[in-house]
Amino acid sequence: MMLRRELVRDMRLSYTAMKQWSLLLVLLACSPSSGSPPAQPAASQPAPAVVARNLEVPWSIAFAPDGRMLFTERSGRVRVIENGRLRAEPLYVVKDVAQTGEIGLMGLELHPGFAKNRLLYLSYGIECGGRLVVDVVRFRETGTALVEPRPIVRNLPAARFHAGCRLKFGPDRKLYITTGDATDREIAQDLSSLGGKILRVNDDGSIPPDNPFPRSPVWTYGHRNPQGLAWDPVSGLLFETEHGPSGFDGGTGGDEVNIVEKGKNYGWPVIHHRQKHAGMEPPLLEFSPAVAPASAAFWKNDFYFGCLRGEHLHRVVLDPQDRRRVLREETLYSNLGRIREVAVGRDGALYFSTSNRDGRGNPDASDDRIFRVAP
Repeated sequence: MMLRRELVRDMRLSYTAMKQWSLLLVLLACSPSSGSPPAQPAASQPAPAVVARNLEVPWSIAFAPDGRMLFTERSGRVRVIENGRLRAEPLYVVKDVAQTGEIGLMGLELHPGFAKNRLLYLSYGIECGGRLVVDVVRFRETGTALVEPRPIVRNLPAARFHAGCRLKFGPDRKLYITTGDATDREIAQDLSSLGGKILRVNDDGSIPPDNPFPRSPVWTYGHRNPQGLAWDPVSGLLFETEHGPSGFDGGTGGDEVNIVEKGKNYGWPVIHHRQKHAGMEPPLLEFSPAVAPASAAFWKNDFYFGCLRGEHLHRVVLDPQDRRRVLREETLYSNLGRIREVAVGRDGALYFSTSNRDGRGNPDASDDRIFRVAP
């Protein structure tokens, strides 16, 4: 009952807000597009091979040094593919996971020293005191199980929608964590809240002394629902994908690709779409209508992300000399439905997963699936 009242509250829009959104949409419709030309279907699309099928909303993929693929299913299972075969039994099941709306078992990341310490990180939703939150928990992997759970960051703001929660270790060996605004848009600008942020912590959850805000894990703020993180191997810049306003936030579209830099404010909810404001960062790319970018990876120096609502894999070609400049965009594999994760394997291939069983897709008998594109 409490969750129902929370959702009703979050979905209310005042008459004034609706008028503001109507004006914004008119302005956007009348304003010229900025950036690169609209994305076009790729001229060449190598046929992807099915790696696994009949999965339940695979969310995050990671590759162990021994060649195994580990991935999460939103229902709470950590699964393993080894020697090309899906292991029948899960490696681990999060028994207290809260799976509702967009929340569930989400992020999975291996420690940079996994080959020696076997440490693995998960992010997942739970119910705590009648409300939804996200915990980030570290485990030790034995080969057949996950043991020794240790909370790293607890009680991150969450709701049925806008719960983040991507985990990625950066080149600096710090753990980066994306958090959504939990449908409470104002917390994205509140530095005392961990919602609507990208966090940066040490591998044990402690706060690095060189973070931009004293004694805070906050790295950047003003985010609505960041989904993907990837470092450009050419420039070292951190690229991020993020869901823009839609539904109960009013309007449509406004999905983003951002270049994330220490201490900066990415504007939500003060600015969105192509709006600008002093002291706030506009996106590198903005998508209207919405495509719902859900992940991020660099492959062969191009930037890729899966699109849920857009139902394709998106490729962004960047200028080799200026990695903040987009040369062109392409759409790939637009016949597979909703695409969530994208990751690069240790074999140099590109892997991606569908999300057709998440309640918003049209699954066929073999969904959900993980695909491989040969290098």
